[in-house]
Amino acid sequence: MTREQLNHLLDRPACDPRLWLLDPKVVFLNHGSFGSCPRPVLDFQRGIRDRLERQPVQFFVCDLERLLDEARGALAEFLGADAADLVFMPNATSGVNSVLRSLQFKHGDVAEVPFPLDEAKEVVDAVLSRVTARTRLALLDHVTSQTGLVLPIQLLVERLAERGVDALVDGAHAPGMVPVNLRKLGATYYAGNCHKWICAPKGAGFLYVQRARQKSIRPLSISHGANSPRTDRSRFLIEFGWTGTWDPSACLSVPEALRFVGSLLPGGWPAVMRRNRHLALAAQKIICKTLRIDLPCPDELIGSFASIPLPDALDEKPSSSPLYLDPLQDKLLAKNRIELPIIPWPAPPKRLLRVSAQLYNSLPQYERLARVLEHLLD
Repeated sequence: MTREQLNHLLDRPACDPRLWLLDPKVVFLNHGSFGSCPRPVLDFQRGIRDRLERQPVQFFVCDLERLLDEARGALAEFLGADAADLVFMPNATSGVNSVLRSLQFKHGDVAEVPFPLDEAKEVVDAVLSRVTARTRLALLDHVTSQTGLVLPIQLLVERLAERGVDALVDGAHAPGMVPVNLRKLGATYYAGNCHKWICAPKGAGFLYVQRARQKSIRPLSISHGANSPRTDRSRFLIEFGWTGTWDPSACLSVPEALRFVGSLLPGGWPAVMRRNRHLALAAQKIICKTLRIDLPCPDELIGSFASIPLPDALDEKPSSSPLYLDPLQDKLLAKNRIELPIIPWPAPPKRLLRVSAQLYNSLPQYERLARVLEHLLD
């Protein structure tokens, strides 16, 4: 397919944007931070909540474990894992912390991954340069949040294993953005979100732990699962299966999100990921060309969002946002109705712009963004 043919396919959303609840007056280019959940999936979740409230005791005591097993089975199939090695979490952060709080460490090093960069080898070299004889565990992003890089995670896990180092992968952005096969990957631990690129409701995440390591990993909240005398399933599933009363509807809606989003393009999830990646790459090139900025990384390191270095921030009054501090982000939203993050990185006044690409986005939105940025930064 030529570049012209590809751009023609990206000139319009891949599905009806009204399938999402997004404000039609806002150009929403920030799915990576807090993406929207499709209406049919929210309807499915509402049905689960109604069922829970009709008979709460029946739901929690008799029905929930079976429903969670079924949902974990669907998610495990999507992730290339055994359902017995997965537990639901509210988010990837909880999963990562469950592992770290279960293990004991002493002070270690942090590897600084360069950005911009010319090749993936720079990432591998940066990480391995920090490995010593004392290294027991490496915490790695699968997809970095600020710089928007899809790291060569398979190669990193393999190289670390050769040195006797376990890998804990923070896959907050990976599921639904890039193919994930946990059996093939071989990471000891993997935490991820389903409420980002899978488009499940907020509060749906998971933790994967290799079978041999599950006995040492315990949930952040210890509840009745810790006292259970049951032997029909692993302690890992029993303890994580009940950590107190919660709203499980987001996690139970994951299979519906997988089904619905995968049905929006003829090629299923591979086509969804491929389309979003092409759009993110096209967006990055449009913005870089308009602002006369060199492409900051190879195409192979881009998934469904991309970060672009911007000129240094001016000495302006900080934004009122608790998450982002650059007033340029306020100007984009307040005056131009464009929602996306401006990220101070690695530290002010240095900053990045990050654009996300989802099925409801299209190429003209990024062209408009490029024109607005050119005006604001001029």
